Amino acid sequence: MGVRVKTQKITIKDVAREAGVSISTVSNALNGVDVLRPETKQHILEVAKRLNYVPNLNGRNLKSQYTNVIGLFVTSVRGEYYNILADAIYQRCKKYGYELNIFVSEKSETMMANILGRRIDGAIILNKYIGERETALFSETQIPVVFIDRELEGEKMASVVFDSYHEGELVAEYLVGLGHRTFAYMDGPDDNYDNIQRREGFREGLRSKGGILEEDYIIAGRFEKETAYQSMKQFAGSGRALPDAVFAANDVSAIGTIEALQDAGIRVPERVSVVGCDDIEIAHLVTPSVTTVRTSFEKQGTLAADHLIALIRGEERGGIEILQGRIIPRESTCVRDVVR
Repeated sequence: MGVRVKTQKITIKDVAREAGVSISTVSNALNGVDVLRPETKQHILEVAKRLNYVPNLNGRNLKSQYTNVIGLFVTSVRGEYYNILADAIYQRCKKYGYELNIFVSEKSETMMANILGRRIDGAIILNKYIGERETALFSETQIPVVFIDRELEGEKMASVVFDSYHEGELVAEYLVGLGHRTFAYMDGPDDNYDNIQRREGFREGLRSKGGILEEDYIIAGRFEKETAYQSMKQFAGSGRALPDAVFAANDVSAIGTIEALQDAGIRVPERVSVVGCDDIEIAHLVTPSVTTVRTSFEKQGTLAADHLIALIRGEERGGIEILQGRIIPRESTCVRDVVR
């Protein structure tokens, strides 16, 4: 076991010494220069990660300087959510004189090099690959960060999240109030914060009203219209009893659910009610229009940028801000006819 050295004091010399190679070899490995054997490069990268080495990407100490750049770290830019979120953040950056860089990556080392390497003044994070180890480094180094996919707070750490658990409870209460008695949930990605919270809130909301969400009525949708369509189409043809109502983890999967039911000859909402979440623009344009929970992507992005800039400037301590949603009733739900 090596001696524990604080993150900010680790140098390229330390990595070279620990890995048993020259400084130039470490430099080649870290910069992706294709002159090393794969096993040598992998060994060096593992040593650098173990030592928490963060290269100074600009070749000088920027600790006391500002770049006037904010980083948004995501795993995708596909779909309306990311478009609206990124634009809202960018508009606030412009207002305060910052630029916005968007990093789409699944590699924690790359992301951390950009964050801790001081190429940005602070980070907004919606990225599951930045985990507990990385957040501990943020606390240690006091890098300003705002999370929009988990609840964390500290001196330079904040969160702006949807109250997704309560959204699930709201939908349960709404559907039970319409007279529905059996339910399904069109699931999102199993490692997504909002999906997990919505599913558990829906489950507990039903339980509090005497209802139940059975495990085999949790259907894979992955926040995607086509996946939800195929999953619901398969479910409808499986011979299992149809639920009275389906709560989909987002609007696009709600639309896929509705289309699959209609293509199977199942009327929406007369036979099955469907509720989505987010209230994206297309939700009120399709037929039937989608009953949904209105969240605000724009508000989340705006507040995340505001809080991050305040953290960078030392104007506030990090906290957790939770955004409330509300039900928007439309044509995809109706009161249940007990004789149908």
